[in-house]
Amino acid sequence: MIHRRLLPEILAALAESPAVCLLGARQVGKTTLALAIAGQRDALYLDLESPRDRARLDDPEGYLEPHLDKLVVLDEVHRVPGLFPPLRGLIDRARRRGLRTGRYLLLGSAALSLLRQAGESLAGRVRFLELGPLDALEAAALPLDRLWLRGGFPDSALAPSDERSLRWREDFVRTYLERDIPQFGPRLPAETLRRLWVMLAHRQGGPYNAAELARNLGLDTRTANRYVDLLVDLFLLRRLPPWHANVGKRLVKSPRLYVRDSGLVHALLSVAGLDALLAHPVVGASWEGFILENLLAAAPDGTTAHYYRTAGGAEIDLLLELPRGGRWAVEVKRSTAPAATRGFHEACADVRPKRRFVVYPGMESFTLAAGVEAVPLPALAGQLAALRKRT
Repeated sequence: MIHRRLLPEILAALAESPAVCLLGARQVGKTTLALAIAGQRDALYLDLESPRDRARLDDPEGYLEPHLDKLVVLDEVHRVPGLFPPLRGLIDRARRRGLRTGRYLLLGSAALSLLRQAGESLAGRVRFLELGPLDALEAAALPLDRLWLRGGFPDSALAPSDERSLRWREDFVRTYLERDIPQFGPRLPAETLRRLWVMLAHRQGGPYNAAELARNLGLDTRTANRYVDLLVDLFLLRRLPPWHANVGKRLVKSPRLYVRDSGLVHALLSVAGLDALLAHPVVGASWEGFILENLLAAAPDGTTAHYYRTAGGAEIDLLLELPRGGRWAVEVKRSTAPAATRGFHEACADVRPKRRFVVYPGMESFTLAAGVEAVPLPALAGQLAALRKRT
């Protein structure tokens, strides 16, 4: 099993909190990681997608109370939304017996609904962590271009061939369209949902114009917004907000949308191999989204991410506000001979970042003009991961 960087953080959270809720998209590796943890201790595992396991929780307190001394792993916990109030009572009973930490590991694939349900019922009793796809540090043994092409879902990234990887991603998209998304939102034809997802892949990293998207899909704006929100909630789409400040310039205020996994971008656009990707119009935006997701996966908790763009063209692809490391500005380049653009220098003069980087697909780090550092993705992700360990 590839070592997941989040494993020590999960173990630390279980040592400090009665419940830990591990969030992430389906097939990202949550169950594998949870079973590895459960195998190290006396644990009970329940898959709440299984009718048999759900039936055991018809009376959750009656079933779970005899297991207060164990770690209980509840997989796909959003399938039983009424479970959180009984869990609160069970946690409090365990506390009275001196069992204050490490009682429940909850796994879920829908952020907003779980955060709302658990936040209301388990306030002060639960820690939230997010597990993303494999990133460049975790999958360091894989060529970076292969990880970019296939994305970070383990079954896709580790497939024996690009063809098998693409088939897996196509099946993944089909399963979400036909089974998973309809569970969470009003039913919309699968073909309309696919068109929405494909349009978002074509516009990877572009500004979000809800009215235009809705018009192209034949939907009303409210419905388009609702499904974009749902894809964000399911960890499939990232909404990157603009950075706002009083800099005396007209700023672009629309968020940018990214399909979070680069492999899904390529599957949605029927890009089968690296040669086809390098010749595709989405190549630059896909690389930018891949860099963004990898850096955010490595960044310390509490990091906020924005982009910055003025009407005059000054632009920063990714602006990171680190909890202890100040403000970092990142420009993304696919070229092996990177150079910061004039717009990047102008934007840095506006926002005054502590450090300035150009991320490029090379192998070495070096300094460009005006203190800008040219760095490979693994080097910058490694710096962020080091900061994460210290926080």
